[in-house]
Amino acid sequence: MSYKEFGDNTFVQLNEKDFHFAANESSNSIAQIVQHMHGNMMSRWTNFLTEDGEKVSRARDEEFEDQDFSKARLLELWNEGWDCMMKALQDLKDEDLLKTIYIRKEPLSALDAINRQLAHYSYHIGQIVFIGKIVRDGEWKTLTIPKRPSPKR
Repeated sequence: MSYKEFGDNTFVQLNEKDFHFAANESSNSIAQIVQHMHGNMMSRWTNFLTEDGEKVSRARDEEFEDQDFSKARLLELWNEGWDCMMKALQDLKDEDLLKTIYIRKEPLSALDAINRQLAHYSYHIGQIVFIGKIVRDGEWKTLTIPKRPSPKR
């Protein structure tokens, strides 16, 4: 299962209000994480090889404010971010991987930047799944092998 699919399969289990649940004041909701991932993906992957990955137009702080978006709107943002990333990756040639790109004016090889972003996204997807498990509690359908009973080898 891909990182995106973990998110997709969590979202299927959630209702509208579940996207806006936050455990406390310092915690992000799934809606805020989706907003943040969208902003990050659009900034990082638009003109990946030719522009700094931190676009001047990005409003990062607003990504962490609950915009009260509907589930449908959040799914649009989710998919738009992933589409932007996948297009950028599909357009790369082997020789592009060693080119220098910039994120916040920090030079990185394109390959290092890709790995950095994948780690960032997997971190947030883990948060999304964890919050989904909390809000769905006994109704949660596992996305991987269930705890018990473990399959026999």
